[in-house]
Amino acid sequence: MATVCALSAAPLTPRAVAADTPPYSETYRPQFHFTPEKNWMNDPNGLVYYEGEYHLFYQYNPNGNSWGDMSWGHAVSEDLVHWKELPLALSHDDEEMVFSGSAVVDRDNTTGFGTKENPAMVAIYTSHAKDTGIQAQSLAYSTDRGRTWTKYQGNPVLDIGSREFRDPKVQWYAPTKSWLMTVSLSTEHKVRFYSSKNLKDWELRSEFGPAGATGGVWECPDLFPLAVDGDENNIKWVLVVNINPGGIAGGSAAQYFVGDFDGKKFTADDRGTYTPPTGTVTQDFEGTDFGAWATTGTAFGDGPAAGALAGQQTVDGFDGKGLANSFHSGDGTTGTLTSPEFTVDSSYLNFKVGGGRHPHEPGTLLEQGPPPAGTVLADFEGGSYGGWTTTGEAFGSAPAAGTLPHQQEVSGFLGGGLVNSYLDGDATTGTLTSPEFTVDKEHINFLIGGGNHPTGYADPTAMELVVDGEVVRSATGKDAEVLDWASWDVGDLAGRQARIRIVDDNTGGWGHLNVDHIMLSDTKAQPVSRETSVNLIVDGQVVRSATGANSETLDWASFDLRPYAGRRAKIQLVDLNSAGWGHILADRFTEADTAAKSVVQRADWADYGKDYYAAVSWEDAPDGKRYMVGWMNNWDYSGAVPTSPWRGAQSVPREMALRTVDGRIRLISKPVDGLESLRQPHAVSASGVAVRDTSEPLIGPAAEGGALDIEATFSLEDADRFGLKVRTGANGEETVIGYDTTTEELYVDRTRSGAVDFNSTFPGVQTAPLKAENGKVELRILVDWSSVEVFGGSGEAVITDQLFPDPASQGVQVFAENGTVKLDKAVVWHLDSAHD
Repeated sequence: MATVCALSAAPLTPRAVAADTPPYSETYRPQFHFTPEKNWMNDPNGLVYYEGEYHLFYQYNPNGNSWGDMSWGHAVSEDLVHWKELPLALSHDDEEMVFSGSAVVDRDNTTGFGTKENPAMVAIYTSHAKDTGIQAQSLAYSTDRGRTWTKYQGNPVLDIGSREFRDPKVQWYAPTKSWLMTVSLSTEHKVRFYSSKNLKDWELRSEFGPAGATGGVWECPDLFPLAVDGDENNIKWVLVVNINPGGIAGGSAAQYFVGDFDGKKFTADDRGTYTPPTGTVTQDFEGTDFGAWATTGTAFGDGPAAGALAGQQTVDGFDGKGLANSFHSGDGTTGTLTSPEFTVDSSYLNFKVGGGRHPHEPGTLLEQGPPPAGTVLADFEGGSYGGWTTTGEAFGSAPAAGTLPHQQEVSGFLGGGLVNSYLDGDATTGTLTSPEFTVDKEHINFLIGGGNHPTGYADPTAMELVVDGEVVRSATGKDAEVLDWASWDVGDLAGRQARIRIVDDNTGGWGHLNVDHIMLSDTKAQPVSRETSVNLIVDGQVVRSATGANSETLDWASFDLRPYAGRRAKIQLVDLNSAGWGHILADRFTEADTAAKSVVQRADWADYGKDYYAAVSWEDAPDGKRYMVGWMNNWDYSGAVPTSPWRGAQSVPREMALRTVDGRIRLISKPVDGLESLRQPHAVSASGVAVRDTSEPLIGPAAEGGALDIEATFSLEDADRFGLKVRTGANGEETVIGYDTTTEELYVDRTRSGAVDFNSTFPGVQTAPLKAENGKVELRILVDWSSVEVFGGSGEAVITDQLFPDPASQGVQVFAENGTVKLDKAVVWHLDSAHD
């Protein structure tokens, strides 16, 4: 899991749940999204409608709040809004974990598992063999409406010997009177189609892919027909392919293709070839040297590369004969390549980028300087722990001298000693506690590395600051053996007595922690960057940055230069990473009037937010409707979201349709109609409001709340950006839902949405292309205790984002930036809880 050193200040998240807290009333507990009462949940599975009930099975850990022991949980609903959690449906066992899949009603009893009078419900799931890691497709069946299940004795029914073959979506295909399976070859970026007469014997029909976005594994495919613009004589097929990472907003996301299916083969509609915008090329790396560009370090060599370097996989996607490539002597080298300064006089800088995915993180330094001045509490030199006390075996009797047996190389510590709890591997546990000391400086700085298992979650690997027996600050590693600076602001604890406690309570992967050089200082220590990036620098600050996708194929990227018009700037390629994928590729820097679009930006997405993954649809829904739901989370940080005793939620189910938008067939979605049953009777509204260069309350206290359904229509005037802010509160807390007229994009900014510091990829801005229609922008916004779902236009632009605001932050505001907007109408409904 890629994350920064996760720092948290009091109160620690997840907030401790009081023993008398009623279920479904905990901090952050969704009020109208499905969550299990307790424990971990991820992908929705087995979506089928039968005898008045929508079945929602889901990936579930019956034994804890983190991923593991994968089984199928189960819930049912009559309206896709009010859910009843049922007992565990399919359990892991000694041989297998029960990975994702689907369910069908075998009405013709093709399996013999039921009868025509009482057909079996059949689950088709990926059986993940615990001993070999082989993924094969297996069956289980139920003859009592999904309440109890029997695994088929003949499992698996489809095994190709692969460890990356999963997530079967099965449906009845009437024209051939046979079952159709859509299943993914995850690392090959392919979907396979199989057919069967009895769900037991399968025949390969065809493959689709690679296509579209391929920056991560392909998972949880789905295939279904929809009428275009409501015309039943114009049917197209939609192939949904979920991808992780490499999604439109980073991490995991739901991609789709529109095309035709003939019973055997899916053919995506031809989108044509992409032609990037024309412009002025400022550096194409076609010369024998870098010209006026300057290098530091050795990673970039003395001049452009002609493609792949020694030891490197094939490099492609660059233009001409040369490119910048920092793989000289492998990933272990570092360096920079910097352009001369130039005056910004174009709207966009377009370029091609590839290589490692190691983004620039604000506040990091390009190189390690000496530690800030201060008082050293412990440097772990001298061969002993001094007055520190240990429990357990993980820390041994004295500091480590560096890397321990069977450990990857440990680096970044100072001197000859450090704390390293990898003694005898990850299986050992223990604590290491300092003597008491007085907090007499503004900061506690320290070097930390190792596993990412924060305090407040199961089995932490963490460094904690303890005052009066309470943990008031904590930090964890980032699943890397390199130590880097982290810092706690402790100004509010001046004069208090405290202890440092280093905890290793984890016996799994990355179940250890590395710590060194703990000190009190009035200066905050800044971590060293590990980025592989292309940066735009203005006034010494990185103002735009791009990174690779862990791929040797270069793709287009673009920097919006408009805010920096007339300013002096330079381009800097940075390789400060010496681990896997520790290199950057770049080519063809071009000044242009419009932005180039990457493959990912040109792909189609069911949702443009951070938190909509493994999206699949219900089979056999009444009236031919197609309803879809996604896991409202992201693999970038899913294990660290601050919720307890559950972790994981499903999105609001959505009704799907195909509509021609701006000349192209798009998948559109809207919340299921049943959600309106939660609306309280008296909506509040505002109309005809002109807003200029300000942010002001929408309506007032009557519109405020933590669970809301908002419909709003704006008329464009001359404001650059406008929209609504929800969950606003003290200290600038807000989630911004806006429209940018200069880029024609809907956006959600959750940078200041509440708890955001548990993972570096969580705060940020998500955008979705959206053209105004007749000078108007329409929004439907669902606000829950820990999420927003924003539907723009006809539902072609959707952004789903988790947020973790203070429960007291319930304000709603309307805003305009750099001009005026007219709010034609806004209606706000308070939503009742869907829990009984």
